[in-house]
Amino acid sequence: MLQGENLVSAAPWLITSQVDVEDLVGALIDPGRLLPYLVCSIADGETVPRLDVRLLAKVTIGIARVVVVPASHTWWLTQQFGRPLSVYNGAVRAYMPGFSHDSSPYVHRLFFVEPTTTSADRTKSTLTSLRWLVANESLHQFQLGDNVVAFSAVREESLDLERERLKQTGSADAEQLQTALAQVDALKDDLRRAMETQQWLSDEHKSIDEHAQTLEQQLRGAQYRIQQLLAQIKARGDEPDAVVHLPECWNEFADWCDEVLSGRVTLSGRARRETKSADFEAPQTVARCLLWLANEYRDSRINGSSGDLRKSIAEGVYNDRCGADSFEFDWGGRHMEVEWHIKNGGNTRDPRRCLRIYYLWDEESQLVVIASLPAHVRTGAS
Repeated sequence: MLQGENLVSAAPWLITSQVDVEDLVGALIDPGRLLPYLVCSIADGETVPRLDVRLLAKVTIGIARVVVVPASHTWWLTQQFGRPLSVYNGAVRAYMPGFSHDSSPYVHRLFFVEPTTTSADRTKSTLTSLRWLVANESLHQFQLGDNVVAFSAVREESLDLERERLKQTGSADAEQLQTALAQVDALKDDLRRAMETQQWLSDEHKSIDEHAQTLEQQLRGAQYRIQQLLAQIKARGDEPDAVVHLPECWNEFADWCDEVLSGRVTLSGRARRETKSADFEAPQTVARCLLWLANEYRDSRINGSSGDLRKSIAEGVYNDRCGADSFEFDWGGRHMEVEWHIKNGGNTRDPRRCLRIYYLWDEESQLVVIASLPAHVRTGAS
């Protein structure tokens, strides 16, 4: 049975091949997906998930899809999404509708599951948490009267049929009146329920808004703490990234960014995907450029500079305006303009030697966002 384009099944989907895991990636980033995907990984050296996935699939049928990914295939999820958005080592991640390469890992929650032999109670608690999570999501995703038939509509139709039957059979006025009165009572009940739902939605909206404000304050606090720590390191005469090990190949690049540049520079989903197929032959040069963005450039922006830093970063590598190659970029639900890039000289378009790092400054998050790298972006001007 299908629900939209999603298979409704009481059994989990077991990933057994590369084709399967590629299909899973496609399903996860599908913007039309309505169901949460509960992706249960199998840890190295183990043969089964740490949760009862068959039970989980049965109790969430119709409101979620349960997927089992063996350890031999979790690397593909990590390669596609990066460690912060992947799932492995026996953990479970709830990939909610709307997931993309740019998603926050905190929206798509990760549940760490201990081996059942060591923590049966905690495993049971995780199952309960997953059930509540997807049940709550179904209230937001499935519209009553659209995706789900409302009880009031069924009752109204039933009363209409009964009234029509009484008229056609020539029933007494008293019977028809009784049916009409029942319909009036049903409408009053519907009105009461609608008012209760309206109040609940109002309360829920207020609660979510307060929660969002709390999370924003926590984010601001974390960013401020990062700035404090960086300032303390520099006050001692040290450089924050003095002993950083640079990535030696592109396969390591996205994870290196997540570990070293977190809170200062972030890769967009597009840039993260581009690192998987990059031809530029010097990933360490790109890493040094991002370190410059994380330190000198970001410090200047935080201190009030306009970001107009036309300068040499390294031998043959410059920070400059994009000029006619500027382009619009969607970030955090906003349309922004990418007007600056880091490039090398030589006027070559050979992807092995041509370097372009397109970036923008996000004032709200105090982050440098890498829109695209390391190749030249074709625009209408190029």
